[in-house]
Amino acid sequence: MTLVLPSELVVDRFLPTVRAMVATRLADRGLTQKEIAAELGVTQAAVSKYVGGEGGGDDRFRDDPETVATVDRIADGLTSGELDGYDALAELLALIRSLEDRGPICELHEEAMPELQGLGCDLCVRGLDPDVRAERDVLSNVRTAARTLAAIPGMADSIPNVGTNVGMSLPDPDDETDVAAIPGRIYAMGGRIEIPANPEFGASKHVATAVLAANEVDSSIRGATNVATVDDLLAAATEVGIDPLEFDADYEDRGEHLRRRFEDRGAVPRVAYHRGAFGIEPATYVFGATAVDAAELVAQLLETAERA
Repeated sequence: MTLVLPSELVVDRFLPTVRAMVATRLADRGLTQKEIAAELGVTQAAVSKYVGGEGGGDDRFRDDPETVATVDRIADGLTSGELDGYDALAELLALIRSLEDRGPICELHEEAMPELQGLGCDLCVRGLDPDVRAERDVLSNVRTAARTLAAIPGMADSIPNVGTNVGMSLPDPDDETDVAAIPGRIYAMGGRIEIPANPEFGASKHVATAVLAANEVDSSIRGATNVATVDDLLAAATEVGIDPLEFDADYEDRGEHLRRRFEDRGAVPRVAYHRGAFGIEPATYVFGATAVDAAELVAQLLETAERA
């Protein structure tokens, strides 16, 4: 892992760009290069490069509307005398905080540290907040679960035509926005598993509905994935000691229906399935304490079915 602090990117990429932008605007407003150098605290030679377009920088900041608006305010204020160096610094610090909140600085940080991608990193904004850590852990777990599914031999044959998904909730979830899943679902294409994006909260209503219903009955169940309903897989579940629960496919409130079925059973089974209905493809839900647990159970069931 390469450890890169956001502050390094601010110094190396943000400041040169903003200095060049401010210098150019001050020059456009009639200030001399000597006056600009005094305002920015840099050499006149540096100002000459900035104004001449040789200052380097990053177009993501040059094209960012918030950065452009802030630079214009600073240039106008310094030119009119309404802002001094302290005020300009305050403007830039507020801009940096904003750009670290899923803005260009955050994008650069994820590029410099790919390990952060797909984790919903919020460290710059909220620090090591327990809620943020929980969100990060869930996103990481779902991403690992998706990769686990993609690596299962023969998994492509178990993905329904409408696709599959894998999800996991935060502790004590309230609604589907507390459940992370893969946006756009996971599909089989040419015998390969395609994972279209990194996990996000609120990305899958169907998997979230199943997870929320299960969690309401058993708070230890926070993960689930769906696969095609196949008799061999259901037989494999029985072989490993799981009693699959059948439920109706054609109903309005699936979440409430599942919850009642779980309560009737007195527990949340690791496998629940339906045989489909008109316009509804047969589906099997595999549950686990986490998304990875659910994915690993799918792997176990498919391996058991293959041996049978």
